[in-house]
Amino acid sequence: MTKVYNIAIDGPAGAGKSTIARAAASKLNFVYVDTGAMYRAMALHFLRKGISPQDEAAISEAVKTADVTLAYENGVQQVILNGENVSGLIRSEEVGAMASATSVHLPVREKLVELQKGLAARENVIMDGRDIGTCVLPDADLKIYLTASSRVRAERRYLELKEKGQDCSLEEIEKDIIKRDHQDMNREHSPLKQAEDAVLLDSSEMSAREVIERILMLFEERKLEERS
Repeated sequence: MTKVYNIAIDGPAGAGKSTIARAAASKLNFVYVDTGAMYRAMALHFLRKGISPQDEAAISEAVKTADVTLAYENGVQQVILNGENVSGLIRSEEVGAMASATSVHLPVREKLVELQKGLAARENVIMDGRDIGTCVLPDADLKIYLTASSRVRAERRYLELKEKGQDCSLEEIEKDIIKRDHQDMNREHSPLKQAEDAVLLDSSEMSAREVIERILMLFEERKLEERS
């Protein structure tokens, strides 16, 4: 039976996890699983129903009517919510904030983690999120904790939004990032933290290419260790 390889990338909002994981997966010919996109799709479902992120009872009920799946078109991940491709609708600040606020609720996590574990059991995957190495894939072959200072993360997001023609405030973006860090690190279920056996990569002064090359090198080292 062919061995299935899993790489877990965790870290705070805006650290570049999705960009790095997507590029590394492409180079390794692995399936890229953007778990954050799955939580954002669920958050969009709650927003459409007008549910408060604090209303745990309503969220628990709404989870039952949300079917979040992944599809791939030309190697690009598409996020499907109840049969609708919502990939282009889930990247707004409103959806991101809702995803961070509602991911603290256990029913949300249980529903999505089941899907994530199933994917990783069948395919070579690179999966990124907040609790991949600690909870979703505790036996991953390589775990990375990718971070950067809140200011650097805010500047990257600011430039990204400006390029899209959106009016935004750097100070407000950084304030939101710091707030989301606090929420993610202090939630009751599966808080964001570095797994004990994860490699810490601070990308504050690294280019995306440097981070990707480092991850690929670490993965090759792990495979060599396994064979020896």
